[in-house]
Amino acid sequence: MAVTLEQAQRVGYTCLKALLRFAFMVANNLVAIPSYVLYLIVLQPLRILDSKSFWYIEGVLFKWLLAMVASWGWWAGYTVVEWGDDVKAVSEDEAMVLVNHQATGDVCTLMMCLQDKGTVVRQMMWLMDHIFKYTNFGIVSLIHGDFFIRQGKAHRDQQLVLLKDHLEKYYWSRNRKWIVLFPEGGFLRKRRETSQAFAKKNNLPFLKHVTLPRLGATQVILKTLVAPQENGTPSGGDAVRKESKSKGLQWVIDTTIAYPKAEPIDIQTWILGYRQPTVTHVHYRIFPVKDVPAEPEALTNWLYQRFIEKEDLLTHFYETGAFPPPQGQTKAISREMTLSNLWLVAIQSFAFLSGGMWYCLFQYLYHCLF
Repeated sequence: MAVTLEQAQRVGYTCLKALLRFAFMVANNLVAIPSYVLYLIVLQPLRILDSKSFWYIEGVLFKWLLAMVASWGWWAGYTVVEWGDDVKAVSEDEAMVLVNHQATGDVCTLMMCLQDKGTVVRQMMWLMDHIFKYTNFGIVSLIHGDFFIRQGKAHRDQQLVLLKDHLEKYYWSRNRKWIVLFPEGGFLRKRRETSQAFAKKNNLPFLKHVTLPRLGATQVILKTLVAPQENGTPSGGDAVRKESKSKGLQWVIDTTIAYPKAEPIDIQTWILGYRQPTVTHVHYRIFPVKDVPAEPEALTNWLYQRFIEKEDLLTHFYETGAFPPPQGQTKAISREMTLSNLWLVAIQSFAFLSGGMWYCLFQYLYHCLF
């Protein structure tokens, strides 16, 4: 089949645009990430004198970095529509966010749709696969205090111990409020077959759009971060919590990400922008943490039920193009999430100006010393 001139021009334009976007992303990383690190090095005396102010500034810089990542997708036309409960209402409370996992673009989508949720982004902690530690963003996440978890049975018990220690050391001392995790433990395409085999063996529902979640990290987070008066058990970090005036986790936010035609966006698409503008749909359901059982068997059943509900939500979405209305209501209300282009340009400009400032400073110091 012959390729028309119009088709060739379209392909050429797409490739050129992808190349330019990639060049911009590389330049963005080369100035923004080193600048973040250098600002925090310079501010180390403040960390000693006033730790709270230091981590406030770090959180603001962290939010701006995530906004830069969000801008790559936003300017490519990858937008978000939100459904279900309005999480802005609990944005100043402590919450655990449970998210289904389909592709690397899920993280980028969350980076985008949480930008307009008050202080959430700068005060959140992420749980992610250890492989992300070795990406360009790894140094940022390490400094911010995110936790990199290693998958596999051989590492599971040790990782849960390390997670508990990490939470007690960093969560309250850095005034974290939201913690985000993907309980499925991997991408849908990689875990679906194994999950379905496990479900069949244990007489559990057959799931196509999600996989059965793993309990470990969720249980550790609840045991460590829920205030004693709510789950009835003392926490090893209770003294640190009192010092930071934390109330402990108050909410569990069940978050379901849906892509049109069940075609998820990966990080390569997010960066290069070769896919047509796409609306990603994000559904939230908020549960009071006091309604979440603490006992392992009951918690497992509760967690399974959340992902069975996700399956129903996604099935309805793929059939109709919309999420179903909440129980007792006849119509589902969606909310278009928006970002300010002026704000995004300001943040990007600050990053490049910072990069130029650090470059000039090092050039000056070099000439002074040599």
